[in-house]
Amino acid sequence: MANLLSGLKEIESGIKEFMIGNREELESFRLKYISRNGLIIKLFDELKSASREEKPMLGKHLNDLKKLAEGKFESFKLQIEESEIRKEVIDLTLPGRNFSAGSEHIILQTLNEFVKIFREIGFKVTNGPELEDEFYNFDALNTPEHHPSRDMQDTYYVMHNSKKYVLRTHTSPVQIRTMLQNKPPIRIICPGKAFRNETVTYKNYFMFHQVEGLWIDEDVSFADLKGVYTDFLRRFFETEELEVRFRPSFFPFTEPSAEIDMAFGAGPNKGQWLEISGAGQVHPAVIRNFGLDPEKYIGFAFGSGIERLAMLRYGIHDLRLFYDGDLRFLQQFA
Repeated sequence: MANLLSGLKEIESGIKEFMIGNREELESFRLKYISRNGLIIKLFDELKSASREEKPMLGKHLNDLKKLAEGKFESFKLQIEESEIRKEVIDLTLPGRNFSAGSEHIILQTLNEFVKIFREIGFKVTNGPELEDEFYNFDALNTPEHHPSRDMQDTYYVMHNSKKYVLRTHTSPVQIRTMLQNKPPIRIICPGKAFRNETVTYKNYFMFHQVEGLWIDEDVSFADLKGVYTDFLRRFFETEELEVRFRPSFFPFTEPSAEIDMAFGAGPNKGQWLEISGAGQVHPAVIRNFGLDPEKYIGFAFGSGIERLAMLRYGIHDLRLFYDGDLRFLQQFA
């Protein structure tokens, strides 16, 4: 622990003192601190060897350090970009550009594709409020009161009439509401917006779109989860050759839990694996929260980010492009 704390302080000092004045220095900063092979990722690897008692404190320090580095990177990147724009020579005598009629946003197109595929598989579409009660967002999903996801640095809280609400951090609350109002068998997907207190970067945003799925019945297995999700991915990416794997993981609301990875089939990242979804069999405690007997009913759930899969499908490398409103980008998908 002493070595890890020492490393944290040393890297924090280095981040604060690192001078950035141009794109070369900006890239050097990224490679040194926030890239896949950077110093911060290496500290996260070292965290695995810390004791169970030390991990929460060390993990918080590491996350704060990561946000510090990403914040500095984004701040200086913006300054450099603004400086470059100011240097551009704009000819005000040129005629204006002709703009075509509007079209569906690429996110909406992708969401509609999700819905179409899952409806063909046999799932119904449900939705719910974006401003949620803590019970539906956390408690009913077996999330402990001390869980990090409830912290202010991860969740947006809203006070209304002296009661605390949250901007939902996932679309799982829709599953809870649907299950409390209906009886099994239930086979649904819940598309919509979710919100998390993230530093805006090329891969993170404070708002994102998600599709979660739930299947509850008397005879549903992990094999059904693997079959449904693999079928979805192969339809979405339009290839039967897509490689998919399930890795053991942990989520409060599923047991067993898994991370779902897919392998790149072409391009510079061919053969590399990328995590694209979390999933698992619904935890017995959550089944009880549905008012059902976990000895009788079983099921699985999964959650997928729409932006992430759209980026993979269309070769988009910066999440912010979806929301910048740049017609040069959006018209490619008209």
